[in-house]
Amino acid sequence: MSQPLLMPKATAVWLVDNTALSFDQIAAFCTLHPLEVQGIADGDVASGIMGVNPIQNGQLTKEEIEKGEADPNYRLKLSDPKVRVAAVKRKGPRYTPISRRNERPNAIKWLVRNHPELKDAQIMRLVGTTKSTIESVRENTHWNSANLTAMDPVTLGLCSQIELDLEVKRASKDAGIPNEIAEGTTLLTAEEALARANARQEEYGSQEEDGEGRRNQSHEDLDADSVFSKLKSLKSNADE
Repeated sequence: MSQPLLMPKATAVWLVDNTALSFDQIAAFCTLHPLEVQGIADGDVASGIMGVNPIQNGQLTKEEIEKGEADPNYRLKLSDPKVRVAAVKRKGPRYTPISRRNERPNAIKWLVRNHPELKDAQIMRLVGTTKSTIESVRENTHWNSANLTAMDPVTLGLCSQIELDLEVKRASKDAGIPNEIAEGTTLLTAEEALARANARQEEYGSQEEDGEGRRNQSHEDLDADSVFSKLKSLKSNADE
């Protein structure tokens, strides 16, 4: 299920009124309790809620409903959305799983060592840490400084390579660092890689053309010398 069901209770009202699905099927699809669905059917629950057609909003198909009506044990499957909704921009610090939180100081040490141009706010966005933790790692005053090992935050799963590249590029631009130096250990974008490959191909092609031209010229010179030598020999034979 790629997206949650929209308005589950209103969807359940519509399914109760317009289909022959069982209460268990509707409850499973709408993430409700079967007794709550039964209350909807009896008019005790959601009496003021207008039903929402899941077929119209693209979250369920008519064929899927027919499958459920034919088999009471069948569980309805939510349809993939036809339109992808952009993810909501995150506000506040990044959430880090508990299993990865003890790795954040190692990631901070890697970022401070390999990308000193990054600002504290950028590091905080990348690994979901605090300013005080960054300062303690940078100044070697962290309580576990002796055991910290610099580790790539992308490898640790704390951020994506795209996010890291974006922050590094922003910091490099603000600091006036050339792109060649700023790239460092980060990956090139697809456009940059394609542009470099095309440039190298053109350079290689021009070198091949120059080499071919020199070889052709040498062949022409060689052919001309041989022709003149033959003419001279013929002339000397004629004089004799």
